[in-house]
Amino acid sequence: MYDIIRKFSSGKKINLSLTDVSKLQVESEKSVFNLNCISASEFPLTDENFNQNEFSIKSKQLLKLLNKCKFSVSNDETRHYLSGIFFHQTQTEDKNFLTAAATDSHRMSISKIRLDQQVDFEPIILPKKTIFQLCSLLESYDGDVKISNIKSKIKFELNNSILISKLIDGKFPNYIQVIPKNNQKKLEIDLKLFLDSVDRVASVSLDKKDGVKFNLSKDVLNLSVNNTNSGDGKESLTVKFDHDLEISFNSRYLIDVASQLDGDKIEIFFNDTGSPALIKDPGDFDSIFVVMPMKG
Repeated sequence: MYDIIRKFSSGKKINLSLTDVSKLQVESEKSVFNLNCISASEFPLTDENFNQNEFSIKSKQLLKLLNKCKFSVSNDETRHYLSGIFFHQTQTEDKNFLTAAATDSHRMSISKIRLDQQVDFEPIILPKKTIFQLCSLLESYDGDVKISNIKSKIKFELNNSILISKLIDGKFPNYIQVIPKNNQKKLEIDLKLFLDSVDRVASVSLDKKDGVKFNLSKDVLNLSVNNTNSGDGKESLTVKFDHDLEISFNSRYLIDVASQLDGDKIEIFFNDTGSPALIKDPGDFDSIFVVMPMKG
């Protein structure tokens, strides 16, 4: 109905009427639309007792958590358990965290925020659509967010808004075992310099999905992209690195990760040409990113 009404001329009178319990008539001048609808009695109830396991976190913390993970959510509907962010409570050295993880099997984001105390919160997978709706609410709000979940639903309360969502029914994979353990070759570079350089060479590819090749030697990173239709691009950067390595990545994945780092530097840890890279912000101990290399 919204899509219809917004296309009417401004200032025109619109009449709404129920022709029966399942039909809404929208009429304006010479336009008439009969839209299917449901009875108000069938509207989902929102009075479940969510408050049994309620806890609160700061809105900016939650937004940061979502932003650091949402770009890694899968679009593959056949693996529905990857089409959301996995939230669960973790403990490290007697400290409690709300930890989020997302992966599309080509890249992975993991981030966490400190909780004041242990909370009663079962692991959940928050759907992609809900993630973006929640981000939209959080961007214009600065305060506490109350979170509670029950059965297959979760509720977020902030300011004058309440968002209730169904959860994804599925088991999120054991992401911990995917985190690289033997990546000892560390690359360190200025974040803005790296982001701008990758973005520039990737511009050769119109959709930025072509692989950007890293040719690494001592303190030098040569970036290159080659597209058979549009040409090629190269750029050389001074970095901190003490090995020789050639490896390629989807440039879009690198840009997505680098865009979410808050510090001045980016660290990338490598093992070999065929192994995933581990990416960190040296000033953020609560977030890590994993990116698979491209073949060839």
